[in-house]
Amino acid sequence: MTSPHIDIFTDGACSGNPGPGGWGAILRSGKHEKEISGGETATTNNRMELMAVIRALKSLAKPSIVIVHTDSRYVMDGATQWMKRWKANGWRTSDKKPVKNNDLWLMLDEAAAPHQVTWRWVKGHSDHVENSRADELARAAIETVR
Repeated sequence: MTSPHIDIFTDGACSGNPGPGGWGAILRSGKHEKEISGGETATTNNRMELMAVIRALKSLAKPSIVIVHTDSRYVMDGATQWMKRWKANGWRTSDKKPVKNNDLWLMLDEAAAPHQVTWRWVKGHSDHVENSRADELARAAIETVR
């Protein structure tokens, strides 16, 4: 049996940084599409960018072939370049400081584990339809936690 192919489009937003924040994600498989979002009262933009991907991956019912589309270099570079080194260094940076948002990086690592994940960067606020919609979801989620 083949694994489902899923496209995930994510974005995070914050009103103030830190401040109230929201995240949004669109999950698409063939003709099927689902939107999810959520927010927190006191957070940062980077935490919301991470939460969008974490929640989207955790919402998948079975191991899948996933393409995550994000406008966050922080999330993409962390997942594709930095995380392996952080894990090897006991979740410390190259200058021996604790990794920021370590709790969410651990959650992302766990959420991604059952899947075959490919990362794609999209330029934010550039009329990319799904990125714009994920941004709308994230901004609307902020209003639910104010």
